[in-house]
Amino acid sequence: MKNKKMWAGRFSKEIDEKVNDFNSSISFDARMYKEDIEGSIAHATMLGECNIIDLKESEAIVEGLKEILKDIESGKLQFDSASEDIHMFIESELTERLGDTGKRLHTARSRNDQVALDIRMYLKKEIKEIENLTKKLMRVLIDLAEKNLKTVMPGYTHLQRAQPITFAHHIMAYAQMFLRDLGRLEDTYKRINIMPLGSGALASTTYLINRQRVCNLLGFDEITQNSLDAVSDRDFCIELASAISILMMHLSRFSEEIILWCSWEFKFIELDDAYSTGSSIMPQKKNPDITELIRGKTGRVYGDLNTLLTIMKGLPLAYNKDMQEDKEAIFDAIDTVKLCINTFIPMLETMTIIKKNMREAAAKGFINATD
Repeated sequence: MKNKKMWAGRFSKEIDEKVNDFNSSISFDARMYKEDIEGSIAHATMLGECNIIDLKESEAIVEGLKEILKDIESGKLQFDSASEDIHMFIESELTERLGDTGKRLHTARSRNDQVALDIRMYLKKEIKEIENLTKKLMRVLIDLAEKNLKTVMPGYTHLQRAQPITFAHHIMAYAQMFLRDLGRLEDTYKRINIMPLGSGALASTTYLINRQRVCNLLGFDEITQNSLDAVSDRDFCIELASAISILMMHLSRFSEEIILWCSWEFKFIELDDAYSTGSSIMPQKKNPDITELIRGKTGRVYGDLNTLLTIMKGLPLAYNKDMQEDKEAIFDAIDTVKLCINTFIPMLETMTIIKKNMREAAAKGFINATD
């Protein structure tokens, strides 16, 4: 049967349906299908080259995996909710298509190092997307600053008018913050770009595998040095969630200022109608919902970081099932920051700067007193 667990050999009973649902992660780890298949292709290629499995079987496995990838992306093959996870789903599908040949894919590999590989591959791709979005945001800020080099506004401390500055200077403060965020993402990428496959369940394997070959095929910089560490830690997820949290904090601070600036008490800016909402009862209202949601979603991302820290804080080495909970947290942090930046950018691009009001505010309150 296709849905029979790959590990079910020693068990006399099938797993209870409620336990299967409780144990399953395919509802959220299915998004790593491409990384799982690409990792398996590299692994199967190496197994054939090292004569651990027959070369013809290796080639058949590679072709079978490519067909599965094609069928998933075309919509022909749907994920099976009865499968325990995406890794078991793909291996089961391969075995159904190739028979015993498909079973040889998992030679010299555990799900522990397989999962560690998939997550790292997935996060590498996602970090690059977040980096590109951050760079795009910075370009928008620089363009906005260049258009407002002579736009005078009050600078604030304690939310009280303090000294005169330009709007360009204020905007470029955020550009500097996002530049540091970019640096944190780049640093995190370096520590994620390390290949764990070959670590096995925890103690590597007695097969004469070529880890460096897999590393090269998958585009990693280096291989992990300790098999126990490679399958036991998710500090790279925590580090990425931390970098995303700081980025979101900067977005939230900027959002708070936009909320203030577009209020009648300031009226320094006007948000485009396409990036505002109204009230169900007060027709005069124009609400900055985007920025308020970013402010709220920042707390959500902080929760994702706290989830990861709390999951890992008391786990003995090596792998524990608790670590299945890492994925939803890091996936949510990634999805949220991308959604926020993608919405924030066009809102900034269409925002109207009310220069007259800014200058009038800067002319009041003796803000030249320091000089």
